[in-house]
Amino acid sequence: MQEFLTTVGQYVVEYWRNFVMFGIGGVLIYLAVKKEYEPTLLLPIGFAAILTNIPGSSAVGEHGFLTVLYNAGIENELFPILIFIAVGAMIDFAPLLSRPFMLFFGAAAQFGIFATLMAALYLGKLSKYASFIPAFTLKQAASIGIIGAADGPTSIYVARLFAPELLGPITVAAYSYMSLVPLIQPPIIKMLTTKEERRIHMEFQEVKVSKTVRILFPIVVTLVAGIVAPISVGLIGSLMLGNLIREAGVVERLSKSAQNELANVTTLFLGVAIGSTMVADRFLQPSTLFIIAMGLVAFIFDTAGGVLFAKLINLFLKRKVNPMIGAAGISAFPMSARVIHKLGIEEDPTNYLLMHAIGANVAGQVGSIIAGAMILALIH
Repeated sequence: MQEFLTTVGQYVVEYWRNFVMFGIGGVLIYLAVKKEYEPTLLLPIGFAAILTNIPGSSAVGEHGFLTVLYNAGIENELFPILIFIAVGAMIDFAPLLSRPFMLFFGAAAQFGIFATLMAALYLGKLSKYASFIPAFTLKQAASIGIIGAADGPTSIYVARLFAPELLGPITVAAYSYMSLVPLIQPPIIKMLTTKEERRIHMEFQEVKVSKTVRILFPIVVTLVAGIVAPISVGLIGSLMLGNLIREAGVVERLSKSAQNELANVTTLFLGVAIGSTMVADRFLQPSTLFIIAMGLVAFIFDTAGGVLFAKLINLFLKRKVNPMIGAAGISAFPMSARVIHKLGIEEDPTNYLLMHAIGANVAGQVGSIIAGAMILALIH
């Protein structure tokens, strides 16, 4: 018995980091099952993190299935691209096309990306005075800032190119905060707006968008974005391909498959492949805590940027916009739009902001990808 306990003790001492990762994997599974925080991704990520950190695990390594999936879908950016096709097939851009003005909110709400990028770079200067503060490179800082896109596939795509060593914590932070939008946004919005501003009514007049416009939109967006920043074609092109499949109306089976089977299978494979990067030696670093903290900062600045932009343009408008709409400009679709609508109802039960918020939210989908493309084009 003494020999057994001694052996167990030595095992625990040698692999204590792995046991910590078991706990982290368990926390992700708990959040997915009990709290329903992005369960389709956090559940496979959490379990894959456990599989990866079992000493001598056959799931990783040259022939391990997790490593094979990572090499087949993350190493070459295939899984994020497939997810974008699925997302594009799910999105109806009509609320945006009927109110193109909402594009400005989709752009303003990306402020958190660039603010967080600068904050991550500034940490490098502070690392001279405190050794526990990580010194991030420009590409690492850009990858962390992209968490503010509130768009998981974009975060994965950029992190894979710029900072693959940080892919695990960046992905966990991005998807965790996306699921926490209903908790993050309301206090920021209330802090930056008055009760009167939150009660501003916005008239909604339904504008019918023709099928021609719906079909031309993904083609034109791809051409314009591709010419301006060719490196963005993989991101924007796959999203718009999915949307074109949806709007064409002649490939209904492909559209449904993209929205269901493709989305589900790719999300599962993406989750376990990301979980395989959460190796104890790399994940349990001070930089992980800073990445998670700065991810929250990115979401806060995104929300603030959208709200403050709406307040700014109200200075020049006769018919004011409800500044809460600006916060819906992040890419967390449709959660952010629902949050804004709920806040509007709480302030005034007759204030119906859902369609305006959805327009801004859809604009955020496009804005986040363009912001990611800008980062790739400027820093690559």
